[in-house]
Amino acid sequence: MEAETEVEKENNSCIESDEKEKSSCSETGDSNTQPVEEGEAEHAADVEDACSQASVSNGADSTTDKELVDLKIIWNKNKYDVKLPLDSTGTNLKEKIHALTGLPPAMQKVMYKGLIPEDKTLREIKVTSGAKIMVVGSTINDVLAVNTPKEVIQQEVKAEENKKEPVCRQKQHRKVLDKGKPDDVMPAIKGVQERLPTVPLAGMYNKSGGKVRLTFKLEQDQLWIGTKERTEKVPMGSIKNVISEPIEGHEDYYMVAFQLGPTEASYYWVYWVPTQYVDAIKDTILGKWQYF
Repeated sequence: MEAETEVEKENNSCIESDEKEKSSCSETGDSNTQPVEEGEAEHAADVEDACSQASVSNGADSTTDKELVDLKIIWNKNKYDVKLPLDSTGTNLKEKIHALTGLPPAMQKVMYKGLIPEDKTLREIKVTSGAKIMVVGSTINDVLAVNTPKEVIQQEVKAEENKKEPVCRQKQHRKVLDKGKPDDVMPAIKGVQERLPTVPLAGMYNKSGGKVRLTFKLEQDQLWIGTKERTEKVPMGSIKNVISEPIEGHEDYYMVAFQLGPTEASYYWVYWVPTQYVDAIKDTILGKWQYF
């Protein structure tokens, strides 16, 4: 009996020893794996934070770097809604219009309260969101389809070559100029070029000596020539040419003629046009592309 008891004690001792070893191994295994799991979790969190910060940073750049403005571009009865950076220049705007319409920049007249300068930004000319941008011009195919009236051009060149005295000295013009400068004519600023004013150019004379005013209806692409008797609405595209000459003795004012037909006989003369608006009148009616 005593021998059996001692054997049982030894067996019990071995069992307890095995259980302790297993417990010790289990604890050691847990302690070895726990730091690895925590390290991986920390690394994953760091990567996620970095990605999140990069995403936030990129989003901020895209919205704050450029201030956009909504524009409605109108050309040939077509309307285009676009967004452009407010610091885009007139050249950038023409490139956008080219992409939309196929109209080359050199053949565009782009207007917002007058012709938009190519070197000015939308911010500088005070374009506001929702503004309507009027575009006038023909595609290259349209231009090639129209025959240039060479005979008319040759006649004009010949007339210029044969001219022996300034236009303002010719009899038909002297009878108007001899009346003197109108009292209500708009002030002239010599040596300065300005955009067309938002109000009509008024206080001038026509060839009969009557008062005349010029209203540039850009949204309709028309020039309104108004007198006391009537207002003639002339499509700008139908005006063949615009010529000008300073008035002798009053070089801050000009005589300006609009060619409404194929020959010089169709010139509509306007006298005492302030010098600062002459170039703007030509650019608005003819478009810069016609000078190339």
